[in-house]
Amino acid sequence: MDEQKIKRINELYRKSKAEGLTGEERKEQKLLREEYLESIRGNLRSQLNKIDIREKDGTIVNLGEKYGNKKGN
Repeated sequence: MDEQKIKRINELYRKSKAEGLTGEERKEQKLLREEYLESIRGNLRSQLNKIDIREKDGTIVNLGEKYGNKKGN
């Protein structure tokens, strides 16, 4: 997510606390927050999929391969 969208999320938050939002601004805020959360989840999934774990028997297992690169969790 780019810096402009994050700034807009923060602007809408401050405005909601100060004076309230219009219906259109609430919709925009909701969409931006959803996009932000999906970006965070995607980044976390990507990092977890790259982790290798050494099992007790000495084998190395990649978490992405073990759990099938699942989406939506």
